[in-house]
Amino acid sequence: MSTGPRPRRGRLPLRLRRHAVPWQHQRPTWREARPAVIAAALERALARPSGNWYVLGAVTDVRPARPLSGTVAGVEVVVWRDARGRLVGGPGVCPHLGAPLADGPVRCGTLVCRWHGLALDGAPFAGWDPLPVHDDGVLVWVRLDTVGEERPTPAPLVPDRPPRATALTSVWRGVGTCEPEDVVANRLDPWHGAWFHPYSFVDLTVLRAPGTTPDDRSDHGDRDRFVVDVSFRLTGRLVVPVRAEFTAPGPRTVVMRITEGEGTGSVVESHATPLGPDRSGRPRTAVVEAVLATSDRPGFPLVRRLAPALRPLMRAAAGRLWRDDLAYAERRGHLRARGLFPG
Repeated sequence: MSTGPRPRRGRLPLRLRRHAVPWQHQRPTWREARPAVIAAALERALARPSGNWYVLGAVTDVRPARPLSGTVAGVEVVVWRDARGRLVGGPGVCPHLGAPLADGPVRCGTLVCRWHGLALDGAPFAGWDPLPVHDDGVLVWVRLDTVGEERPTPAPLVPDRPPRATALTSVWRGVGTCEPEDVVANRLDPWHGAWFHPYSFVDLTVLRAPGTTPDDRSDHGDRDRFVVDVSFRLTGRLVVPVRAEFTAPGPRTVVMRITEGEGTGSVVESHATPLGPDRSGRPRTAVVEAVLATSDRPGFPLVRRLAPALRPLMRAAAGRLWRDDLAYAERRGHLRARGLFPG
């Protein structure tokens, strides 16, 4: 793999793309995007432990008066904050007559069932046993040992992030008809970026893929990485060139980290959580993507103060990308289920 010139950080964060190449004339990447390389990287990712932890949603979705709820591999889960502000949670089925606890309000840290008023404060009660939950400051995790069937860990493996106090954060969630491994496989194929997402990425070159050098033949997620030079397209010929790396620290997580150029240290975490089958028996997976953007530019603190206005734009950009990438994952899952997937 070529190392290529490193992206330089200019006086201004944006660049004018002077020698724009039309989409149909860019260099084909299908020879480099070898199915065996992607499949091997996916196999190693799926073999890494997770401690039975699953991402449920964003911390901001746990509201003072309403719980955060969801389904993980067919198990209903509900999470809220108790009277001391601690995150608590457990099964989403009321132990009395099976009511959906997701519909209940939170009053003074107690979740109240709407059917008959049974109140839960997060402690065990009448056959309702709490589940381990974790608040990492951005995302909510829940541990389901009966689902993961791995050796449990006290906390999830949260990727290294920029300090939350100095980062601009945003979380997007979407659902696809596929398995988590199809979502991870999509993220472990960086070669598709400029072809499949020309509205967001241009001038993409994969400099390094896992397993192509002796240093990469390790089962550690930080070494088993893809290194990419790419320009984020803002509008027309205005771009932000960066160098980034993709790693899979766990079986349901892929992390993109900017290592050089504008926004060095910024992170995009893509988490895939199995939801269970739909009414037709097809698998469903939730994608929860957390963006933590950072910069040492003097004007970045002002950008952070504009976070309430910027987050909807960040979520819209993530949604546009995942509209296509979920189609990629769903197509891959469909072919795999029929035994037709080329990998």
